[in-house]
Parts: sequence; C-alpha cells; structure tokens
Amino acid sequence: MSNTKKINYKKWLKRFASLFSHEPEDRNALIDILRNSEHRNLLDSDALLMIEGALNVSEIQVRDIMIPRVQMIVIENDSEPEDILSVVVESGHSRFPVVGDNNDEIVGILLAKDLLHYYANPEKDFDIKDMMRATVFIPESKRLNVLLREFRTSRNHMAIVIDEYTGVAGLVTIEDVIEEIIGEIEDEHDFEEDEININTHDNDRYTVKALTTTDEFNDYFETSVGNDEYETIGGLVINAFGHLPKRGENIDFMGFNIKVLRSDKRRVHLLLFTRLNSEQATDDTAESE
Repeated sequence: MSNTKKINYKKWLKRFASLFSHEPEDRNALIDILRNSEHRNLLDSDALLMIEGALNVSEIQVRDIMIPRVQMIVIENDSEPEDILSVVVESGHSRFPVVGDNNDEIVGILLAKDLLHYYANPEKDFDIKDMMRATVFIPESKRLNVLLREFRTSRNHMAIVIDEYTGVAGLVTIEDVIEEIIGEIEDEHDFEEDEININTHDNDRYTVKALTTTDEFNDYFETSVGNDEYETIGGLVINAFGHLPKRGENIDFMGFNIKVLRSDKRRVHLLLFTRLNSEQATDDTAESE
C-alpha cells in the first residue's frame, strides 16, 4: 500500500471514529449515527443497508423468513435417479430434503452435486441413503444471528424448521439469512417465484409483498381494504404507520398484526401478516377509531 493510500485510509478512519465520540445509548442511537454518516458521505447507501441488516438479524426469528412446509420441494426416499434429476432440473435448487412416508419424516438432505457420483458410475446400484447428508433440525424461534453462526461452524447450508409439536414447519437456507443482511440475491430461477405476491405459512401467518395490489389482497383474504388513494398494500400500511416504517416495526391493522420484514430508506418491500383473533381484532378496531 502506497503512503498516499495509507494517509487517505487513516483520514477516513479518523473521520468515521469521530462519529462515535459520544457513545450511543442503544441500538437505535447507533443506527441514527450510521445514517448520519451516510448523509455526510462517509458511508454509501448499500453499506448502510448491510450494516443495518447485520444489526437486525438478532431481532429476527427463523419463522419470519423460512420457506413454509407447503412450498418445500422434497424428494421421496424411494425415488429413481431419473425422477430425482427431473426435480433438480425443474427446480434449479441444489439441496433437497429427503422424506420417508410423509413430509414430517425428513430422513436426510440430498445435494444435487452428489448425483454426479452415480452418473459417473451408472453400473453401480443406486441407493439414495449412500448420498444423503445428515439433517439439521432447528426451532422456529431461533434467532438468525445464532443460526448464521451455526451454519458457518457446521458448514451446513440448510436446516429443517420444526414447530412446537416437533412437526416440520418449513426449511431455511444460509442464503435466506444472508439476504436479510445484504438484500435479495436474485438468480434466473427467482423470476417465476417473484410472480407470487402472497405466501401462506402456518398459524394464520402470511408474507405479503408490499407491491401487492389491494385488489389482489382482497381477493385472497376476502376482505375490502384500501381505497382509490392507495393501490398497493405497501402504501396502505405506510399510511397506517404514519411514516415509512423500518424493518422490525409492527402495527395492528385490518384485523392483522403487520410486521415489516424487509425495507430500506426509500420503501417497504416485504410484510408479515399474522391474523388476530376476534378479541384482538376488536381491540384493534376500537383503538383506531
């Protein structure tokens, strides 16, 4: 490193350190300092979003980002190699839960690349048990920062999520966790998935893209929310908050508890809707009047 670069680097560190001359009292104060640093051109917007994401993963649970059981792509343990290959090609995924008699019986994880061993030696009898990796089970309540650390130390990239009754609730991958820090990682297989605006999870929980139109939302939930002023659910929810909400903020509205799962300084991207029971919904209505 040249002397000029060393000097510039030291100046940058000195300017950045000056922001912390007054120790922040809590996480929100720290984020405010970081946002102020962006306004002063010490951080670019992408770096700020990643830092905020890294700070927020300790507040997010696996249940908030997992792929629900009904959307899991699985392979049956008695499948023939040709059938497995067809699933791999069609889905574009690299890891698959292997199930026994039903989807609650996860017997292992199959990596697509491990099929190469069979096709390199097709004369050998095919036995999926010889290819499966061990399954990692985690509870829905596990925090993402803990899960990411476990993924790194164990070198696993997928975990099966179980509910309080030890049934399979869904799955989560290391990519899902990383996306909470750095934003969406899109590939050619994401375009079809992007067409789905509302996903159903267990326990009356739904992930809803903010760009979902109120008409689509009403058709899905058989409701009549929205008006001519707000054509998307994101716009309606922002109006309910009274400001652009940050990731992790929540509000009771329209008979749901609505939590912001993904947002940036410009807009909201993804929301978690949890249906309130009749008593909670009544309280919600009374408070909003």
